[in-house]
Order: sequence, then structure tokens, then C-alpha cells
Amino acid sequence: MPELKNNVLTPELYAYVLAHNPPLDAVQSALVEFTHDTLPDVAVKQIPKEQAALLPFLVRLTGARQLLEVGTFTGLSALSMARALPPGEGRLITLDISEEWTAHARRAWAEAGVADRIELRIAPALDSLRALPAEPHLDLAFLDANKDGYIAYWEEIVPRLRVGGLLVVDNVLFNGTVVDPSVTAGPGADVRAFNAHAAKDSRMESVMLTVADGVTLARRVG
Repeated sequence: MPELKNNVLTPELYAYVLAHNPPLDAVQSALVEFTHDTLPDVAVKQIPKEQAALLPFLVRLTGARQLLEVGTFTGLSALSMARALPPGEGRLITLDISEEWTAHARRAWAEAGVADRIELRIAPALDSLRALPAEPHLDLAFLDANKDGYIAYWEEIVPRLRVGGLLVVDNVLFNGTVVDPSVTAGPGADVRAFNAHAAKDSRMESVMLTVADGVTLARRVG
């Protein structure tokens, strides 16, 4: 049995982690609060604060300029990544089907001064993905949408990634249900199937991390 080195993430330890990460700015903080106050039943769809620090870090680390996001919700992840793009350089295309949720995103992006770096496309994600240029052109993509679409989205995104491009996939542990044999249908089973699919894709080099609800970082290798 491998040694488990993960600490139990108590509220105090989580606060310590956040205190040692770059803090959210005023617009990000207001968006987090607004989402939880206004949409409490679905606020879990918003990325956690540590991911709002991780995503722009990855954008800067990779020097990404052409970004893609599948799953916008109220716009925190797009806002965080767009903040990392130098003014006048690069753009983020983000895909969603909800005019209601993304209306809140648009307001936050405008307030943060990054609306000119973000293009929101409202349509089924597969339709939007297939409308993208087919050749490799993406530097970084973030996938955080309906879990039953993960494999199909992966298959549309991977060929469009430049060699060395990064694909970040959220919720790859799905509350631990990926290891529950009684879960044979629904999001947990969908994510389990996706994880197996991603792990054996020879075009990508992947690492799964226990960040929040699980994050896979996958790099295009050929």
C-alpha cells in the first residue's frame, strides 16, 4: 500500500494554504461572494480560490497566448486566466450554454478591464469546438463542464493543442466516486471513464493531482 502523505484539509489548514497563495483581487472576491449569495444551489460549479491562483500561474508559466475554456459559469476561471494575459496580447475563448450565468461573468470581466481579451460563445460546446480551426493553435485549455462530455471534448481539444500545449481538466476525482465500485452511472462513472481514456492517450503526457476535487495536467507531446 503506498504511503499516504496528504494532510486532512481542515478549515484552518485550508485558510493557511490560501494565505500563502496570491490573494484574489477585489473583482474576483466580489464575484465569489456574489455567486455563492445569488446562486447557492449551483455555486459548487465555481472553481475554488486555490484554482483561481493556479490557472493564471499556469498561463504565465507556459507563456500561453491562445486560451480555451469549456465551461464558463459565472466567469471566475476566465477572469483569472485573462488577468494573466498581457494587455493587447492573446485571447481566451470560453464556451457555455447559459446566457443567465454568463451574464454575471460579462459584468465581472468588464469591471476587471479584461472583457476585450475574452470571447464568450454561447452554444453546445461540441458545436463550438468543432467550429474552431482544426490545426494546432491552442496554448492552454481548461476543461470544467458536463462530465458526460469530457471524452468528446478531450478529443476535439487535443488535436488543436500545439506541441507543448497544456490541457487542464477539473473534477477528475469527483468527490471520490471514481473509486466507488457501486457508482456505475452518472458523473462519477463518466469521470472514471474519462480518466482511463486520458491516461492511455499517447499524444499527451498527463499528471493527476489531488488539488481541490482533482486536477489533471496534460501536455501535448506529439
